Amino acid sequence: MKPMKPIWIVDDDQSIRFVLEKALLREDLPTRSFTNPREVLQALEAGDDDNGPQILVSDIRMPGGSGLDLLTKVKEKLPGLPVIIMTAFSDLDSAVSAFQGGAFEYLPKPFDLPKAIELIRRAVEESQREEVAEERMAETPEMLGQAPAMQDVFRAIGRLSQSNVTVMITGESGSGKELVARALHKHSPRAGGPFVAINTAAIPKDLLESELFGHERGAFTGAQTMRRGRFEQAEGGTLFLDEIGDMPFDLQTRLLRVLSDGHFYRVGGHNAVKANVRVIAATHQDLEQRVKEGVFREDLFHRLNVIRLRLPALRERLEDIPMLARHFLQQSAKQLGVEPKRISDAALAKLGTFAFPGNVRQLENICHWLTVMAPAQLVEPKDLPPEVIGTSESAARTPAAAPEVSRGVASEDASHAAPAVPAVTGFDVGGKSWETGLEAEAMELLASGRHDVWDALTKRFESRLILTALANTRGRRIEAAQKLGIGRNTITRKIQELGLG
Repeated sequence: MKPMKPIWIVDDDQSIRFVLEKALLREDLPTRSFTNPREVLQALEAGDDDNGPQILVSDIRMPGGSGLDLLTKVKEKLPGLPVIIMTAFSDLDSAVSAFQGGAFEYLPKPFDLPKAIELIRRAVEESQREEVAEERMAETPEMLGQAPAMQDVFRAIGRLSQSNVTVMITGESGSGKELVARALHKHSPRAGGPFVAINTAAIPKDLLESELFGHERGAFTGAQTMRRGRFEQAEGGTLFLDEIGDMPFDLQTRLLRVLSDGHFYRVGGHNAVKANVRVIAATHQDLEQRVKEGVFREDLFHRLNVIRLRLPALRERLEDIPMLARHFLQQSAKQLGVEPKRISDAALAKLGTFAFPGNVRQLENICHWLTVMAPAQLVEPKDLPPEVIGTSESAARTPAAAPEVSRGVASEDASHAAPAVPAVTGFDVGGKSWETGLEAEAMELLASGRHDVWDALTKRFESRLILTALANTRGRRIEAAQKLGIGRNTITRKIQELGLG
């Protein structure tokens, strides 16, 4: 086991350093002390990773520089390092700035020593837990899952690794069927060829035939050039047909012919095109029932159902939630260019009681929402979205109690998925409406004698609205502006004015 890195203490007050050093040593926590930020930055520049900080505890006001400036510079070099800012009660406004800069927590002076040590211990445990999580994540970059049901899936992928056989993946919407299809392709003899995916339920019936098989010039109005379809695009590789259960009946016949003799015709074409493609299909529907209802061809079902691979729902693999949540928080932070949020054990336990009707896709969307909306770097249960906070064990057993998840959220195709961003209740007070909360907040500010109440509340309202829209669109500003009904230049200007960049 690696020795624990020291806790760095930065304070110009010798008595503070002495008290913290002695108390931490009694807890078997190694320390290293500094009198000003300049010394800390010099030590970091020296680049001794083994003796680098496990966490950093820094005063906010020192003759040699500001603790907030130090926080900013340290986060540039060590973005995952927990930083605790010590501040006098008169500096509590600065504590807000500390959180905005990515501080783990702030410690008001004069502090109660046992509580200070408890806070530092919690930061150390969080730091160590994140280190282990990051190591595991590096080892499992492709698909995540330790649950027995997922291990069965991994074993099946391994057995099929040298096969070109047709595979049918079944599972609920949002469970990750496209990830399995990609893994099957990556570990197959066709790995050097293209992987082409198409969601047959997302494309209108009159366009789907052309999407799959292509068309000749002049085949229909608007067909000004010849176009290769997905079968030709996937030549030598794998074609993933998602939501195959929704394919129109007449197109099922054409697909059956391709699977039977390996040839197809472009729309409007007269020359057969050979298809050297492995087909992997997926559906969330009961295809046997669809066959009985007469809406899915029985011969096509048997042609596709050579090997069936069932993907478990997230509620069947609850032990995977901590690993997946940390992975998605890291992923979202990378996409948005911010520091990854950490999630507490209590928040993970609360997630474990949620039904997740949208499965892994919904968990990913919740983590993206948390990356944008959670107020502190450590996510606690109170920071979780409303539908998770309001859940209970009975709700977990009754998926209908959770909000309905749209097809856009359920789709495994990330390019088509719309994040399931919960309603923002920033002004919700004690179960009252947000308008009532706004009224109470305004009354309190007006009574305080301030003369910038309009600006203060407007900025908070606009900030929350824009951040929620950006969470909904995964950071795409133009799309967020369209959904808010404002111009592209307006949202860019507002982001700059409000400091949301």
